[in-house]
Amino acid sequence: MAKNQSQIIREVLSRLRRYWVLLVLSLLMAALSVAMSLYIPILVGKAIDCIIGAGNVDFAMLGRHLLVVGIGAGLSALAQWIMGMFNDRVTFRISRDIRNEAFIHIQNLPLKYLDSHPQGDLVSRVVSDVDTFAEGLLMGFSQLFTGLMTILGTLVLMLLISWQVALVVICITPLSLLVAKFIAQKTYDMFRLQSRTKGQQAALTDEILGQVKVVKAFGHEEASVAQFEQVNERLRQCSLRATFFSSLVNPSTRFVNSLVYAGVALTGALMVLGGGALTIGSLTSFLSYANQYTKPFNEISGVVAELQNALACAGRVFELLEEPEQSSNPERPEHPQVTGAVEIQGVDFAYDKAKPLIRNMNISVRSGQRVAIVGPTGCGKTTFINLLMRFYEPDEGQICMAGVDIRQMERAFLRKNVGMVLQDTWLRAGTIRENIAMGKPDATDAQIVAAAKMAHAHSFIKRLPKGYDTAIEENGGSLSQGQKQLLCIARMMLCLPAMLFLDEATSSIDTRTEAKIQQAFDTMMQGRTSFIVAHRLSTIQSADVILVMRNGQIVEQGKHQDLLRRGGVYTELYNSQFAH
Repeated sequence: MAKNQSQIIREVLSRLRRYWVLLVLSLLMAALSVAMSLYIPILVGKAIDCIIGAGNVDFAMLGRHLLVVGIGAGLSALAQWIMGMFNDRVTFRISRDIRNEAFIHIQNLPLKYLDSHPQGDLVSRVVSDVDTFAEGLLMGFSQLFTGLMTILGTLVLMLLISWQVALVVICITPLSLLVAKFIAQKTYDMFRLQSRTKGQQAALTDEILGQVKVVKAFGHEEASVAQFEQVNERLRQCSLRATFFSSLVNPSTRFVNSLVYAGVALTGALMVLGGGALTIGSLTSFLSYANQYTKPFNEISGVVAELQNALACAGRVFELLEEPEQSSNPERPEHPQVTGAVEIQGVDFAYDKAKPLIRNMNISVRSGQRVAIVGPTGCGKTTFINLLMRFYEPDEGQICMAGVDIRQMERAFLRKNVGMVLQDTWLRAGTIRENIAMGKPDATDAQIVAAAKMAHAHSFIKRLPKGYDTAIEENGGSLSQGQKQLLCIARMMLCLPAMLFLDEATSSIDTRTEAKIQQAFDTMMQGRTSFIVAHRLSTIQSADVILVMRNGQIVEQGKHQDLLRRGGVYTELYNSQFAH
């Protein structure tokens, strides 16, 4: 749910609270810097008053005033540097905290959310939006702390020097604030749209680059470029509008502040000429304070655009952080001895509530059985596996393993007892050894090699430049699809879990290698419950039970020969593959 600006500011302030010590130190340094910069005009005014006339100059007093001016300027510069250091620490620690929190939160989001949101947009929120927020926050700290103190300090000193002239300043100032506030309110929504469009652009770029081979194979380059140009043009338009309107703040406030300076100069000059309390030195100090008073308004108005952009980006990050996580683990989780027995009772599930997929599914699987799941594309085979893994939660009914509802188990415990190989392979950037040992980081080299040999991956790994220490890029780099799938199979064989889920596990492997891997699977499946999703019916003919699915329901179940004799849906699928 989108947050308004005040809610985002409150969220930012709550995160700043944990670094209050650094913020207090930063404020003290800002106060010291401002105090020194405000004291200097007083000294300059006194130094001017030491020059009484030609041949009548108090050089001793003038020298002392100028020495103190130099010391004050040095202290002000040192305080500014220390304040900047504190501000940097606060800003980058907050951005570090938010990134860590966002990455951990993404790990705990339900797959339903991740499947329905572009990866590029999520990356944009965690990386680009947090960077923009940090830059705006840093600029805000640097300008706001010193700016606000300078405004208050100069106002007090001007009232002490001449309340009549200070009254002119006070009367004109609200006009500057009203102009800045009006424009800032208008630009927030524009920057929010800009951030959202940047996320769409990042998502499109990630999508096209991730599937660049498919794009080239189907000659879709021009259409992809046109699609990118369309998003890029929308980004140009909304960025131009946001930048244009936000850029009006600075010149508008500068115009008002020029009126303040002119009013002070005119009023002060008339008081000096009229023989009032103001001297030439006092008027010089007052004009210097008028400049110092108006300068923070110009600086803060210049930061307004960055702050609006930062708040809009922060809003997108906070929206991600507030997305509800997957259901938590039970307070008293159960850890049964997983033997492979599975009971599915009255399970309903739908990705879209208006379009039911799985309805009233009931299955009983004994320990050690080999269960094959077949059916046309989109019938719910992979969804069934996702439910068993608790990637998705059933809308109705329950799934029990070893007599315990899997919702009463910790997800980590459940998945530790299940080995899974998907049709879609995934490898991380790292060495071949690290990828195989992902599920068992403490595995020995001998165990890793043995798992690779069982998966028939050892021979091609040894041909790589550095063997098992060969570094590969994200998602396998230059490895073939079949080689990547062999590594994923080796990863599962290393863990030797109590149950196996194979979702088209050999779909990208040649027939000869598949026959060898099937033998390895047969050995590994002995005594283990196995669920096998397959389109090639030749790979599942020896299964103990074949479940035939259509439109989310199990329409037939039995052994291969029994199903063929029935002449039903399975027979149609079988004949479509083997009939000549």
